[in-house]
Amino acid sequence: QVQLVESGGGSVQAGGSLRLACTASRYTAYMAWFRQAPGKEREGVACIDTIATKYADSVNGRFTISKDNAMNTLYLHMDTLKPDDTGMYYCAGSRGVYDCYIGDWERAPTYWGQGTQVTVSS
Repeated sequence: QVQLVESGGGSVQAGGSLRLACTASRYTAYMAWFRQAPGKEREGVACIDTIATKYADSVNGRFTISKDNAMNTLYLHMDTLKPDDTGMYYCAGSRGVYDCYIGDWERAPTYWGQGTQVTVSS
């Protein structure tokens, strides 16, 4: 089992930026960010594995996912934030080396963090 711990959430005005971090207890090839707004289903934001990154259409061009394998840490840099970006952000992972590149990346996670809240005000 892999433990995932998120940090970096907070409150920001529309147009601002935030960086989220997620530290894993050991190396995890596939990692991803998901989010859930109140009253809505959880949705995938972005994923990364050994060869690929992918983004949801709603964040493409504004968010950047990256990973420091030496530190077992995943990042999500969020720019030009909008009120619709508000929600609980979850870090996720799996042992699949190509789980972002191949198949339905939103169904790949087997490990989940507890979440960190992001609130964007207009």
